[in-house]
Amino acid sequence: MSPLLRMSRGTDHAAAASGQVERPARESRLDALIDDVSLTGRAVGQSPAWRAVLKRAIQVAATDTTTCLQGESGVGKEVVARFIHRASPRRRGPFVAINCAALPESLLESELFGFERGAFTGAHQAKPGQIELAAGGVLFLDEVSEMTPAAQAKFLRVLQEREFRRLGGLRAIRANVRVIAATNRDLLEAVARGQCRLDLYYRLNVFDIRIPPLRERREDIVILARAFLQERARSTGGARVELTAAATDTLLRHEWLGNVRELHNALERATIVCEDGLIRAQDLSLAPPPIVSVRVDNTELNVVERQAIERAMRSVSGNKARAARQLGISRTQLYIRLRKHGLEGAGA
Repeated sequence: MSPLLRMSRGTDHAAAASGQVERPARESRLDALIDDVSLTGRAVGQSPAWRAVLKRAIQVAATDTTTCLQGESGVGKEVVARFIHRASPRRRGPFVAINCAALPESLLESELFGFERGAFTGAHQAKPGQIELAAGGVLFLDEVSEMTPAAQAKFLRVLQEREFRRLGGLRAIRANVRVIAATNRDLLEAVARGQCRLDLYYRLNVFDIRIPPLRERREDIVILARAFLQERARSTGGARVELTAAATDTLLRHEWLGNVRELHNALERATIVCEDGLIRAQDLSLAPPPIVSVRVDNTELNVVERQAIERAMRSVSGNKARAARQLGISRTQLYIRLRKHGLEGAGA
Protein backbone atom coordinates (compact mmCIF):
# COMPACT_ATOMS: atom_id res chain seq x y z
CA MET A 1 0.00 0.00 0.00
CA SER A 2 1.35 3.45 -0.87
CA PRO A 3 2.24 5.90 1.91
CA LEU A 4 -0.62 8.10 0.72
CA LEU A 5 -3.18 5.34 1.05
CA ARG A 6 -1.76 4.19 4.39
CA MET A 7 -2.07 7.62 5.92
CA SER A 8 -5.51 8.16 4.41
CA ARG A 9 -6.92 5.53 6.76
CA GLY A 10 -7.53 5.62 10.50
CA THR A 11 -8.72 8.91 11.91
CA ASP A 12 -10.17 10.11 8.61
CA HIS A 13 -12.66 7.20 8.34
CA ALA A 14 -15.14 8.67 10.80
CA ALA A 15 -14.99 12.09 9.18
CA ALA A 16 -15.36 10.56 5.72
CA ALA A 17 -18.42 8.57 6.85
CA SER A 18 -20.15 11.77 7.89
CA GLY A 19 -19.32 13.33 4.53
CA GLN A 20 -16.74 15.68 5.97
CA VAL A 21 -12.95 15.60 6.31
CA GLU A 22 -11.50 18.02 8.81
CA ARG A 23 -9.31 20.42 6.89
CA PRO A 24 -6.60 20.75 9.57
CA ALA A 25 -6.20 16.95 9.76
CA ARG A 26 -6.05 16.69 5.98
CA GLU A 27 -3.48 19.48 5.74
CA SER A 28 -1.42 17.86 8.47
CA ARG A 29 -1.46 14.54 6.59
CA LEU A 30 -0.33 16.21 3.36
CA ASP A 31 2.46 18.04 5.18
CA ALA A 32 3.61 14.76 6.72
CA LEU A 33 3.78 13.16 3.28
CA ILE A 34 5.76 16.06 1.87
CA ASP A 35 8.27 15.62 4.70
CA ASP A 36 8.56 11.86 4.06
CA VAL A 37 12.17 11.39 2.93
CA SER A 38 11.38 8.09 1.19
CA LEU A 39 8.91 9.96 -1.01
CA THR A 40 10.70 13.20 -1.69
CA GLY A 41 14.03 11.75 -2.87
CA ARG A 42 15.33 14.47 -5.18
CA ALA A 43 12.18 16.58 -4.75
CA VAL A 44 14.10 18.95 -2.49
CA GLY A 45 12.86 22.32 -1.30
CA GLN A 46 11.08 24.11 1.53
CA SER A 47 9.74 27.26 -0.14
CA PRO A 48 5.95 27.80 -0.03
CA ALA A 49 5.85 27.66 -3.85
CA TRP A 50 7.60 24.27 -3.99
CA ARG A 51 5.56 22.78 -1.14
CA ALA A 52 2.40 23.89 -2.97
CA VAL A 53 3.59 21.91 -6.02
CA LEU A 54 4.21 18.78 -3.92
CA LYS A 55 0.86 19.20 -2.18
CA ARG A 56 -0.97 19.15 -5.50
CA ALA A 57 1.16 16.20 -6.59
CA ILE A 58 0.15 14.24 -3.49
CA GLN A 59 -3.51 15.11 -3.99
CA VAL A 60 -3.52 13.56 -7.46
CA ALA A 61 -1.14 10.68 -6.70
CA ALA A 62 -3.76 8.33 -5.23
CA THR A 63 -5.75 8.46 -8.49
CA ASP A 64 -5.02 7.40 -12.06
CA THR A 65 -5.96 10.86 -13.31
CA THR A 66 -3.94 12.11 -16.28
CA THR A 67 -1.69 14.90 -15.04
CA CYS A 68 -0.02 17.73 -16.95
CA LEU A 69 3.11 19.38 -15.56
CA GLN A 70 3.91 22.81 -16.97
CA GLY A 71 7.04 24.86 -16.44
CA GLU A 72 10.23 26.16 -17.98
CA SER A 73 13.00 23.82 -19.06
CA GLY A 74 15.07 22.58 -16.14
CA VAL A 75 12.56 23.27 -13.34
CA GLY A 76 12.26 19.59 -12.39
CA LYS A 77 9.15 18.30 -14.16
CA GLU A 78 10.44 14.73 -14.23
CA VAL A 79 11.34 15.00 -10.54
CA VAL A 80 7.70 15.86 -9.77
CA ALA A 81 6.47 13.07 -12.07
CA ARG A 82 8.62 10.53 -10.19
CA PHE A 83 7.37 11.96 -6.89
CA ILE A 84 3.78 11.30 -8.01
CA HIS A 85 4.76 7.77 -9.05
CA ARG A 86 6.37 7.01 -5.67
CA ALA A 87 3.30 8.29 -3.79
CA SER A 88 0.83 6.32 -5.92
CA PRO A 89 -0.59 2.78 -5.81
CA ARG A 90 1.44 2.14 -9.00
CA ARG A 91 4.75 2.78 -7.26
CA ARG A 92 5.86 -0.86 -7.70
CA GLY A 93 5.27 -0.63 -11.45
CA PRO A 94 7.72 0.83 -13.97
CA PHE A 95 8.31 4.51 -14.61
CA VAL A 96 8.90 4.87 -18.35
CA ALA A 97 9.94 8.28 -19.71
CA ILE A 98 9.96 9.31 -23.33
CA ASN A 99 11.05 12.70 -24.68
CA CYS A 100 8.75 13.54 -27.58
CA ALA A 101 11.09 16.31 -28.78
CA ALA A 102 14.13 14.05 -28.93
CA LEU A 103 12.72 11.60 -31.47
CA PRO A 104 12.22 12.30 -35.18
CA GLU A 105 8.71 12.00 -36.54
CA SER A 106 9.54 8.70 -38.23
CA LEU A 107 10.50 7.07 -34.92
CA LEU A 108 8.11 8.59 -32.38
CA GLU A 109 5.09 6.45 -33.24
CA SER A 110 7.02 3.18 -33.35
CA GLU A 111 8.70 4.08 -30.05
CA LEU A 112 5.36 4.82 -28.41
CA PHE A 113 3.18 2.05 -29.85
CA GLY A 114 5.69 -0.59 -30.90
CA PHE A 115 5.41 -2.48 -34.17
CA GLU A 116 4.74 -5.90 -35.64
CA ARG A 117 7.14 -7.83 -37.82
CA GLY A 118 7.00 -6.52 -41.38
CA ALA A 119 5.26 -3.27 -40.41
CA PHE A 120 7.91 -1.34 -42.35
CA THR A 121 11.27 -1.90 -44.02
CA GLY A 122 13.69 -3.16 -41.42
CA ALA A 123 11.03 -4.45 -39.00
CA HIS A 124 12.41 -7.99 -38.92
CA GLN A 125 10.76 -8.81 -35.62
CA ALA A 126 7.98 -7.44 -33.46
CA LYS A 127 8.88 -4.94 -30.75
CA PRO A 128 6.76 -3.60 -27.87
CA GLY A 129 6.49 0.16 -27.49
CA GLN A 130 6.91 2.32 -24.42
CA ILE A 131 3.19 2.13 -23.62
CA GLU A 132 3.45 -1.65 -23.26
CA LEU A 133 6.68 -1.42 -21.30
CA ALA A 134 4.99 0.96 -18.84
CA ALA A 135 2.14 -1.48 -18.09
CA GLY A 136 1.16 -1.32 -14.43
CA GLY A 137 3.11 1.90 -13.92
CA VAL A 138 3.54 5.40 -15.29
CA LEU A 139 4.19 6.65 -18.81
CA PHE A 140 5.90 10.05 -18.62
CA LEU A 141 5.64 12.06 -21.84
CA ASP A 142 8.17 14.88 -21.70
CA GLU A 143 7.69 17.82 -24.08
CA VAL A 144 4.34 16.38 -25.14
CA SER A 145 3.57 19.48 -27.24
CA GLU A 146 6.24 18.32 -29.70
CA MET A 147 4.30 15.16 -30.56
CA THR A 148 3.45 14.92 -34.27
CA PRO A 149 -0.19 15.40 -35.40
CA ALA A 150 -0.44 11.73 -36.43
CA ALA A 151 0.91 10.56 -33.07
CA GLN A 152 -1.44 12.96 -31.28
CA ALA A 153 -4.47 11.40 -32.99
CA LYS A 154 -3.34 7.87 -32.11
CA PHE A 155 -2.39 8.73 -28.56
CA LEU A 156 -5.79 10.32 -28.03
CA ARG A 157 -7.25 6.81 -28.33
CA VAL A 158 -4.95 5.65 -25.54
CA LEU A 159 -6.38 8.35 -23.27
CA GLN A 160 -9.99 7.88 -24.34
CA GLU A 161 -10.32 4.13 -24.81
CA ARG A 162 -7.27 2.92 -22.86
CA GLU A 163 -6.16 0.80 -25.80
CA PHE A 164 -3.86 1.01 -28.83
CA ARG A 165 -2.46 -1.01 -31.71
CA ARG A 166 1.14 -1.62 -32.65
CA LEU A 167 2.19 -0.28 -36.04
CA GLY A 168 1.13 -2.90 -38.58
CA GLY A 169 -0.94 -4.68 -35.93
CA LEU A 170 -4.62 -5.64 -35.97
CA ARG A 171 -5.09 -6.59 -32.32
CA ALA A 172 -6.09 -3.93 -29.79
CA ILE A 173 -3.84 -3.95 -26.71
CA ARG A 174 -5.03 -2.72 -23.35
CA ALA A 175 -3.11 0.34 -22.11
CA ASN A 176 -2.70 -0.22 -18.38
CA VAL A 177 -0.76 2.98 -17.74
CA ARG A 178 -1.08 6.20 -15.84
CA VAL A 179 -0.10 9.13 -18.08
CA ILE A 180 1.85 12.12 -16.81
CA ALA A 181 2.63 14.71 -19.49
CA ALA A 182 5.04 17.64 -19.29
CA THR A 183 5.63 20.69 -21.42
CA ASN A 184 7.60 23.92 -21.30
CA ARG A 185 5.11 25.60 -23.63
CA ASP A 186 1.63 27.04 -23.21
CA LEU A 187 -0.56 24.19 -24.49
CA LEU A 188 -3.56 26.42 -25.13
CA GLU A 189 -1.44 28.65 -27.34
CA ALA A 190 -0.16 25.54 -29.13
CA VAL A 191 -3.81 24.64 -29.80
CA ALA A 192 -4.47 28.08 -31.25
CA ARG A 193 -1.43 27.71 -33.51
CA GLY A 194 -2.68 24.36 -34.76
CA GLN A 195 0.24 22.52 -33.15
CA CYS A 196 -1.82 20.61 -30.59
CA ARG A 197 -5.26 19.06 -30.99
CA LEU A 198 -7.94 20.68 -28.85
CA ASP A 199 -9.36 17.31 -27.80
CA LEU A 200 -5.88 16.10 -26.81
CA TYR A 201 -5.39 19.29 -24.79
CA TYR A 202 -8.52 18.59 -22.75
CA ARG A 203 -7.53 14.95 -22.23
CA LEU A 204 -4.03 15.84 -21.07
CA ASN A 205 -4.95 18.83 -18.94
CA VAL A 206 -7.33 17.04 -16.57
CA PHE A 207 -5.18 17.95 -13.56
CA ASP A 208 -2.48 20.55 -14.13
CA ILE A 209 0.47 21.46 -11.94
CA ARG A 210 2.56 24.55 -12.67
CA ILE A 211 6.14 24.25 -11.48
CA PRO A 212 7.63 27.70 -10.78
CA PRO A 213 11.11 28.64 -12.02
CA LEU A 214 13.97 28.64 -9.52
CA ARG A 215 14.09 32.45 -9.46
CA GLU A 216 10.57 32.40 -7.93
CA ARG A 217 11.65 30.12 -5.07
CA ARG A 218 15.05 31.45 -4.05
CA GLU A 219 14.67 29.94 -0.58
CA ASP A 220 15.36 26.56 -2.22
CA ILE A 221 18.65 27.48 -3.94
CA VAL A 222 20.98 26.75 -1.03
CA ILE A 223 18.95 23.68 0.04
CA LEU A 224 19.21 22.27 -3.49
CA ALA A 225 22.91 23.09 -3.70
CA ARG A 226 23.72 21.30 -0.45
CA ALA A 227 21.60 18.30 -1.39
CA PHE A 228 23.38 18.03 -4.74
CA LEU A 229 26.83 18.25 -3.14
CA GLN A 230 25.87 15.56 -0.65
CA GLU A 231 24.53 13.32 -3.42
CA ARG A 232 27.66 13.83 -5.52
CA ALA A 233 29.93 12.94 -2.61
CA ARG A 234 27.93 9.79 -2.02
CA SER A 235 27.97 8.75 -5.69
CA THR A 236 31.70 9.42 -6.20
CA GLY A 237 32.81 8.13 -2.82
CA GLY A 238 34.71 11.33 -2.13
CA ALA A 239 34.60 13.84 0.70
CA ARG A 240 31.72 16.27 0.73
CA VAL A 241 32.53 19.68 -0.71
CA GLU A 242 31.29 22.81 1.07
CA LEU A 243 30.31 26.28 -0.14
CA THR A 244 32.04 29.40 1.11
CA ALA A 245 29.91 32.35 2.19
CA ALA A 246 30.89 34.23 -0.98
CA ALA A 247 29.89 31.27 -3.16
CA THR A 248 26.57 31.00 -1.37
CA ASP A 249 25.92 34.70 -1.94
CA THR A 250 26.78 34.27 -5.64
CA LEU A 251 24.27 31.43 -5.95
CA LEU A 252 21.55 33.55 -4.34
CA ARG A 253 22.18 36.53 -6.63
CA HIS A 254 22.26 34.58 -9.91
CA GLU A 255 19.14 34.60 -12.10
CA TRP A 256 19.19 30.85 -13.00
CA LEU A 257 17.57 31.10 -16.40
CA GLY A 258 18.35 27.38 -16.78
CA ASN A 259 16.68 26.66 -13.43
CA VAL A 260 17.65 23.63 -11.31
CA ARG A 261 19.47 21.98 -14.22
CA GLU A 262 21.76 25.02 -14.54
CA LEU A 263 22.39 24.96 -10.77
CA HIS A 264 23.38 21.29 -10.87
CA ASN A 265 25.69 21.84 -13.84
CA ALA A 266 27.38 24.81 -12.17
CA LEU A 267 27.98 22.86 -8.96
CA GLU A 268 29.25 19.77 -10.77
CA ARG A 269 31.75 21.93 -12.63
CA ALA A 270 32.74 23.65 -9.38
CA THR A 271 33.40 20.37 -7.56
CA ILE A 272 35.95 19.47 -10.24
CA VAL A 273 37.94 22.72 -10.15
CA CYS A 274 37.70 23.66 -6.46
CA GLU A 275 40.55 23.14 -3.99
CA ASP A 276 40.71 22.17 -0.31
CA GLY A 277 37.13 20.91 -0.38
CA LEU A 278 35.73 24.45 -0.63
CA ILE A 279 33.77 25.95 -3.51
CA ARG A 280 34.60 29.63 -3.90
CA ALA A 281 32.66 32.16 -5.94
CA GLN A 282 35.13 32.02 -8.84
CA ASP A 283 34.81 28.23 -9.00
CA LEU A 284 31.15 28.56 -10.01
CA SER A 285 32.04 30.36 -13.27
CA LEU A 286 28.59 31.93 -13.43
CA ALA A 287 28.44 34.31 -16.36
CA PRO A 288 25.84 37.08 -16.28
CA PRO A 289 22.71 36.27 -18.30
CA PRO A 290 23.02 37.18 -21.99
CA ILE A 291 21.46 40.44 -23.06
CA VAL A 292 18.86 39.51 -25.63
CA SER A 293 16.85 41.97 -27.63
CA VAL A 294 13.25 40.84 -27.23
CA ARG A 295 10.38 42.19 -29.27
CA VAL A 296 7.30 42.25 -27.08
CA ASP A 297 4.40 40.63 -28.88
CA ASN A 298 1.03 41.81 -27.61
CA THR A 299 -0.91 39.50 -29.91
CA GLU A 300 -3.88 38.17 -28.00
CA LEU A 301 -4.79 34.51 -28.00
CA ASN A 302 -7.87 35.04 -30.17
CA VAL A 303 -5.69 36.65 -32.86
CA VAL A 304 -3.35 33.64 -32.76
CA GLU A 305 -6.39 31.37 -33.00
CA ARG A 306 -7.69 33.29 -36.03
CA GLN A 307 -4.32 32.96 -37.78
CA ALA A 308 -4.23 29.21 -37.09
CA ILE A 309 -7.71 28.76 -38.57
CA GLU A 310 -6.84 30.85 -41.61
CA ARG A 311 -3.74 28.74 -42.27
CA ALA A 312 -5.68 25.51 -41.88
CA MET A 313 -8.48 26.65 -44.19
CA ARG A 314 -6.03 27.79 -46.85
CA SER A 315 -4.09 24.52 -46.71
CA VAL A 316 -7.26 22.48 -47.43
CA SER A 317 -8.79 24.95 -49.93
CA GLY A 318 -11.70 25.74 -47.62
CA ASN A 319 -12.72 22.13 -46.86
CA LYS A 320 -14.16 22.53 -43.35
CA ALA A 321 -14.18 18.84 -42.46
CA ARG A 322 -10.47 18.48 -43.30
CA ALA A 323 -9.64 21.78 -41.56
CA ALA A 324 -11.39 20.63 -38.39
CA ARG A 325 -9.43 17.36 -38.41
CA GLN A 326 -6.18 19.25 -38.92
CA LEU A 327 -6.95 21.55 -35.98
CA GLY A 328 -8.09 18.68 -33.78
CA ILE A 329 -11.59 20.10 -33.19
CA SER A 330 -15.09 19.13 -34.27
CA ARG A 331 -16.78 20.71 -37.28
CA THR A 332 -19.28 22.36 -34.94
CA GLN A 333 -16.44 23.96 -32.99
CA LEU A 334 -14.84 25.08 -36.24
CA TYR A 335 -18.11 26.69 -37.46
CA ILE A 336 -18.37 28.58 -34.16
CA ARG A 337 -14.84 29.90 -34.51
CA LEU A 338 -15.31 30.78 -38.17
CA ARG A 339 -18.32 32.90 -37.25
CA LYS A 340 -16.48 34.38 -34.27
CA HIS A 341 -13.60 35.59 -36.48
CA GLY A 342 -15.70 36.41 -39.57
CA LEU A 343 -13.98 33.71 -41.63
CA GLU A 344 -16.96 31.86 -43.09
CA GLY A 345 -15.53 32.22 -46.59
CA ALA A 346 -11.89 31.58 -45.65
CA GLY A 347 -9.83 29.37 -47.91
CA ALA A 348 -12.39 29.25 -50.67
